[in-house]
Amino acid sequence: MDVACYARVSTVDQNLARQVTSTLNFAADLGSNLKTPGTPEEVAEQIEAGAATSPIHLGDATLYFDKSTGTNTNRDGYRDLLDDVGDGHHDAVVVHSVSRMSRSIRDLDQTAERIVEENETALHIISENFDLVPGERDPYQDAMFRLLGVFAQLEADIAKQRTKEGIQTRMANEEYHHGPAPLGFEKDDGYLIEADGFDRVCAVLELVDDGALSKRKAARELGTSRRTINRSLERAELYGL
Repeated sequence: MDVACYARVSTVDQNLARQVTSTLNFAADLGSNLKTPGTPEEVAEQIEAGAATSPIHLGDATLYFDKSTGTNTNRDGYRDLLDDVGDGHHDAVVVHSVSRMSRSIRDLDQTAERIVEENETALHIISENFDLVPGERDPYQDAMFRLLGVFAQLEADIAKQRTKEGIQTRMANEEYHHGPAPLGFEKDDGYLIEADGFDRVCAVLELVDDGALSKRKAARELGTSRRTINRSLERAELYGL
């Protein structure tokens, strides 16, 4: 079976290893004949070391991946995956979780329609233990799939709302009417407003807060100092953390 595996992270310093390992192992379980230069873990290490670019052909499996930011689906690895599915190159697509494909219900629906219905390719989502197989879909299954998309989008929307509420609360504090604006913000007539790149700052700080990214790497990612990262984490409510 020819299987396409897809992995995505939101910053260049976040690690793809977990997704690469889980999707390749799942592909093997589906019956894909993997030909890898080592274990799935070693393949992930090569990607992290910059020794491999997407896509990677591994026998009957092809690994597509992206290291990018934002919630849109305009990503090179993602686009290559959909193009190859459209050309009939794969029997199945495997992703670690629904959020790796999209955090928008509309995008998720469009992706499933394109993969499963238009191109008769199975879609397997590991974390949520969900499978969409051509010719085997039913109304209940479709409803459950859309529910996964609802939760993924809800998670993203809640994070954004928490951030906005934090900003509104702190804007009334005198501390923020004087001195330099915090990381990710600028001032307009003495009031804080989101600067360009604010969403990126939030994403990076969330990774640090979760222990998935070091403060040193976060500082490099955002072009600032570790001291600024520490100060931003102390103001967690500004970033919805």
